Amino acid sequence: MVVDLEAFDRNVARLVEYLRVDGRVSKALRLATKSVRVPALLERVLKSGVPYKGLMCYSAEEARWLASQGFKDLLLAYPTVQESDLRAVRAAVDAGASLRLMVDSKEGIERAAQAMRGAARPLDLAVDVDASLRLLGGLVHLGVRRSPVRSAADVGRLLDAAAKFPREVRLTGAMAYEAQVAGLGDRNPFKKLVNPVAKLIRALSVRHVARLRAEVAEEFRRRSAPLELFNGGGTGSVNYAAHEGCLTELSAGSGLLCSHLFDYYSNVHFEPACFFALQATRASDDGYVTCQGGGYVASGEPGRDRLPVPHLPKGTKLVAMEGTG
Repeated sequence: MVVDLEAFDRNVARLVEYLRVDGRVSKALRLATKSVRVPALLERVLKSGVPYKGLMCYSAEEARWLASQGFKDLLLAYPTVQESDLRAVRAAVDAGASLRLMVDSKEGIERAAQAMRGAARPLDLAVDVDASLRLLGGLVHLGVRRSPVRSAADVGRLLDAAAKFPREVRLTGAMAYEAQVAGLGDRNPFKKLVNPVAKLIRALSVRHVARLRAEVAEEFRRRSAPLELFNGGGTGSVNYAAHEGCLTELSAGSGLLCSHLFDYYSNVHFEPACFFALQATRASDDGYVTCQGGGYVASGEPGRDRLPVPHLPKGTKLVAMEGTG
């Protein structure tokens, strides 16, 4: 893997510009480690200063390791009730790490509280709110199936559950990730007939998500519960989420390396900064070569827009039957 650091740094600066509202940067920006898997690059971004702060981690073991490497302010983005994961969380907190765990159920809160029994300080939690667009009474679900928590009332029930364990946990954060905006391009050359529908879904979702997040924030205020962290957004939706007053921070990561997926968005633009140099292992026929490896496949619905594309030599194309692996 080769990273063009000059292009990477320009993407770092460009992402900040998407956070400007009325001439000033409106939110803090948390790096998603799932998208930037190189600690040296994480350090490079965080050293650039405001508004970059903290990491959104992929797993408990990763969070513990990053904490041991000196990274501060860690948000574990996915709930877990696995005992080994909760031991890793407990170990990181006992070692002094600032780590917040995502939860989406009473059972998750209870398991986290059990793991923190006897700790010197309670573990901070954040509730994962499903921000998908659900129409026709839930018959149509647009977005990822992120969480069973879909309303302010659901959040209130988890606040009640956490209040039973004041010495072990504190539910003082929330996250609502709008995948059907951040992960849905509206200029997709492989799905031209779908692009108008994608634009409509994104427009409806931006309004829906803003309303939902405002209701969640109001639920915290109504209960006099501190909402110390409210995370939203993704690379493909930061310019929309930047206008929401209830959010304290946004998350992004993939735009810094910029897969070609972002060529198909109308609202954000970055430049490619990550490349994979592959060994050509054989030439079966004139004009055909087989390469070893193939780079990352983007998350989301499988399709040609998620596969890597050949950059050099110019004119190189994938064989549809094989693609990359």
